[in-house]
Amino acid sequence: MNRIIEFENITKEFKILNRREGLKGSIKDLVSKNYSVIRAVNDISLSIGKGEIVGYLGPNGAGKSTTIKMMTGVLEPTSGTIAVNGKIPYKNRCQNARNIGVVFGQRTQLWWALPMIESLKILKDIYQVSDEAYKSQLALYESIINVKPLYNKTVREMSLGQRTLCDILAAFLHNPSVIFLDEPTIGLDVSMKSKIRHLIKELNARQKTTVILTTHDIGDVDALCERIIIIDKGSMIYDDTAGNLKKYFGAYRTLKLKIKGEYILSDIIQALELRFLNQTSMVVRTSEEWISILSKEDEAPIMEILMFMQGFILINDIKIEEINTEDIIKKIYEGNI
Repeated sequence: MNRIIEFENITKEFKILNRREGLKGSIKDLVSKNYSVIRAVNDISLSIGKGEIVGYLGPNGAGKSTTIKMMTGVLEPTSGTIAVNGKIPYKNRCQNARNIGVVFGQRTQLWWALPMIESLKILKDIYQVSDEAYKSQLALYESIINVKPLYNKTVREMSLGQRTLCDILAAFLHNPSVIFLDEPTIGLDVSMKSKIRHLIKELNARQKTTVILTTHDIGDVDALCERIIIIDKGSMIYDDTAGNLKKYFGAYRTLKLKIKGEYILSDIIQALELRFLNQTSMVVRTSEEWISILSKEDEAPIMEILMFMQGFILINDIKIEEINTEDIIKKIYEGNI
């Protein structure tokens, strides 16, 4: 596989001044050398191939943004080596910028008061896209989605979804080898999310563009990503296919019980803990009148839990659900693996 991005033992540390209180403390801080070292990224090694769509996930503060800034050349790693298209990003920032595209949430790269087509023409000149390549790219866009009605619409007249869609088209205009998408569907309705996901998937398939997707919307992950990388507290804790992630957790089931009458959740949890000793994978939650019990089948079988619960509470309804991607990732974040 043609490797587009290569990380080898990448670490990034930041020096943070330990500030003091009050005016005197602020004055002393001007010449202070009292710093703490924060490790935002800790010894990450990975490689990403041409044409992959990779879900790059993690809770806030996990190190995702720092890693992406190193990929784009904005930050230099403290140690380790990084290459994008065979070049070191922070040493070749201009060249690297010509070979990547970015869409960061609700921040647009289009000109606010200009028709969308004029913004594309400006970006064509900035990236030195030939007339032939430009026309070919517009034809590609029009074959995937009905974009013509937006050409003569100014960005300020667009809805958030239309603007996001146009930002994605602008990011792909110069046919970059890598696209970084940060929360591309945030704040959008279900219909527009579907259009955005379809557009990304089609452009990736037709142009073989590598896509790095950071998102908290699990729908984006399920719709687009064959590979998932999860980072937490600066360290990579998962790097494999989405299918294997689900397969690994395939033994998990959720038993949902609708309870009749009053109950105390803490009493139920305590009873389950006493009955199923050392079953650390079990998670009990409550939502309105439902109790959800997530368990691993080979540690605490669903039918045993159900029979046990029937022994001391009245049950009106029962549901058994497979674990979904969102629950899996939540368990990984919580360290329950």
